[in-house]
Amino acid sequence: MTVRAFTLRSPLVELRAPDTSDVEAIVAACHDPETVRWTTVPAPYDRSDAAFFLDRIVDHGWATGREMTWGLRTPGSSELVGVVSVRTAGRDVGFWTAPAARGRGLMTEAVRLVVDWALGEGGLPEVRWEAHVGNVASAAVARRVGFRYLGAAPGLHPGRDGEHPLCWTARLGPDDDREPAPGWPVPLTGEFPGGASVGSRADIPVGPGDRPDAATPDPAPTPPPAPSTTPPETP
Repeated sequence: MTVRAFTLRSPLVELRAPDTSDVEAIVAACHDPETVRWTTVPAPYDRSDAAFFLDRIVDHGWATGREMTWGLRTPGSSELVGVVSVRTAGRDVGFWTAPAARGRGLMTEAVRLVVDWALGEGGLPEVRWEAHVGNVASAAVARRVGFRYLGAAPGLHPGRDGEHPLCWTARLGPDDDREPAPGWPVPLTGEFPGGASVGSRADIPVGPGDRPDAATPDPAPTPPPAPSTTPPETP
């Protein structure tokens, strides 16, 4: 199934597919220590990694309908300040925010737009989120969007060492109340170690060393774990 790339907008953010004009912004963001800490971006990250991401993940994902990826921008600006994507087979959302754009509620709004599309026009029965345990920024974004916390479980995506790290996990269905749900291990607001870094689903944006064959089918969805995916952005 081919999906033509489209734009999502709100008064706060504009989401459109990243392109070659965004290479420098992607490379700069992927040198941020917090992005490196909470994701599996190649380290160091260079222009060839960004080119691979744009060609084999962004373009290929839209062309096959397997993964829709948007660049986060503010209205009236062409500067990419984050990335958010959703995969149809894994039914999962992933995102990161560049340092200069953190703490402004931009990623919360972006994830909300993507999830609304995925659960509506996109036809997904649920959207999943996971982030490494301790990634309270990503957890706060997911909680504010309305995700229901499921607990900690081995992540679906291996780390740089090939192991599957322990991750916080959550899901959101089309009929779920979007108000922040209780039961999360992190608050909605406050001061957190490491600043307001955001990142989840540790494989975006990737380079050739992380995902050498982007044509390989995504794994089938797994059932939710039994209750027990970039420190939070402040609203």
